[in-house]
Amino acid sequence: MGQKMDDLSRIPVNQCPKVFVQRDYTNGTQLAFTTKFPQELEGKIDVQTFQKTVTKLNAMYEEAETLSGKTYCESCLACLTAYLSYICISTHYEQMLKKIRAYVNEQNQNVYQPRGLLLIDPVERGLRVLEICILTEQAGGR
Repeated sequence: MGQKMDDLSRIPVNQCPKVFVQRDYTNGTQLAFTTKFPQELEGKIDVQTFQKTVTKLNAMYEEAETLSGKTYCESCLACLTAYLSYICISTHYEQMLKKIRAYVNEQNQNVYQPRGLLLIDPVERGLRVLEICILTEQAGGR
């Protein structure tokens, strides 16, 4: 823990201990992560900050998967153009994934990295888990 925060970017993420926040299937297959605070993060980040991040991510994924007139029109246009329209336009889902990526980056800069943590975009893990790397420790050195 004696490292400066500037040095954290030099620690390989694959050598850091990881905390995995599992998907929450209480509402079926809707994409959401559990807001239960992992014990491994105790003393590294407060419960409210962690839950605020996960709740916001869950809300953004819910918005991405919500059907609307816009998504219906996108689908109809795709069918009419033999899906060539997807070359020219980003779908609502793709736009939301970009917003989520930006939110994860913002949270890392303002909240997680100053605390020696790194939040990994769930898309990089196939939307199966929310991964948090503990940058202040080496793997196996808990």
